[in-house]
Amino acid sequence: MKTKAVRIYGENDLRLEEFELPEMGEDEILAEVISDSVCMSTHKAALQGARHKRVPDDCAVNPTIIGHEFCGKILKVGKKWQDKYKEGDKFAIQPALNYKGSLNAPGYSYRWIGGNSQYVVIPNEVMECDCLLHYDNDAYFYGSLAEPMSCIVGGYHVCYHTKNGVYSHEMGIKEGGNLILMASAGPMGLGAIDYAIHCGRKPALVVVTDIDTARLDRAASILTPEEAEKNGVKLVYVNTNAVENAHDYLMDLTGGVGYNDCFVFAPVKPVVELGDSVLAFDGCLNFFAGPTKTDFAAMFNFYNVHYSFTHICGNSGGNTDDMIESLDMMGKGTINPAAMITHVGGLNAVIDTVINLDKIPGGKKLIYNHIDMPLVALSDLAELGKANEMYAKLAELVAANNGLWSAEAEKYLLAHAKAI
Repeated sequence: MKTKAVRIYGENDLRLEEFELPEMGEDEILAEVISDSVCMSTHKAALQGARHKRVPDDCAVNPTIIGHEFCGKILKVGKKWQDKYKEGDKFAIQPALNYKGSLNAPGYSYRWIGGNSQYVVIPNEVMECDCLLHYDNDAYFYGSLAEPMSCIVGGYHVCYHTKNGVYSHEMGIKEGGNLILMASAGPMGLGAIDYAIHCGRKPALVVVTDIDTARLDRAASILTPEEAEKNGVKLVYVNTNAVENAHDYLMDLTGGVGYNDCFVFAPVKPVVELGDSVLAFDGCLNFFAGPTKTDFAAMFNFYNVHYSFTHICGNSGGNTDDMIESLDMMGKGTINPAAMITHVGGLNAVIDTVINLDKIPGGKKLIYNHIDMPLVALSDLAELGKANEMYAKLAELVAANNGLWSAEAEKYLLAHAKAI
């Protein structure tokens, strides 16, 4: 079967190509990929090429397919897996296989599977690791957002707390405690806010900081303090550039106690250090951001480590259970990560989007692999719609959903966009 896909050959060397997939084996699955959301990790892989830990050294001669936040449907099932998977089933994938200790992952390491391909051959190890997940939602894009949401869910689970003299960790954020999400008005931050106010282990206070007023206003219009209050959570948005003393202001919001849990969403030294400075006794700082510089460092108060038991954790992705939890919450309508999406485009838009991802404002960029469409901001649809009927209808559908992408918008786009 032929497929069109974007493959990596080296540093900043991505190519949209058509090629033949190999015949599927009896322990493999043939699938169609409908959607993929672009991750900053893919941008980092594109910058580094073969220097990236997950990209093979020989990618220049054996290129791999990029994209790891994808969702689609199964076309054919090899004999080994016919009792577990059926043709026509929808699926989402947890790319962090950790198969026999290997870092290999779909979207980085494999020649025949990745999110930015129309069709893929899913190798045996994905199923062996229970990383091919059944997906029942009508909208494919939610399946693409399950992977980034699983990273967020994993972040909440990897936090931990202790009791003086008890040598075991209580995993998770402190229930009924104070939580601060720093530099978190971006796409992953929005997911973290949504999860914090709707999960089963809720904090009493969630403070969201950023230095971009427009991003904070958008976040507050989607994830409102009123919605948080309905769920027993006080939600406060703070522009730390707009207050005279950020440390004192943030501490005052807790009555001077500080924060039991702090997530840092940007690899910025002053942000890390501010987060450290507002930790409460036994406070846990989750460094969630992924820096591109291998020597990134920041100061941490070790007096407080010794006497106040403050500590650091981090996670570079979630596990399969985290992804199942995120899919379950989306399926029930408990969380709605559609707020992450600010742009949509076709397979032809992938290369420019991935290479320039750090320069494109907004949140998640959602790609549909079977269409030809430039990357378009949802906020630009109305203006573009003055000269394009399809964009006009999409603008109408998005406006009717509080400015968010939706199942209705996806169905319309897939039915009316130009095929690639």
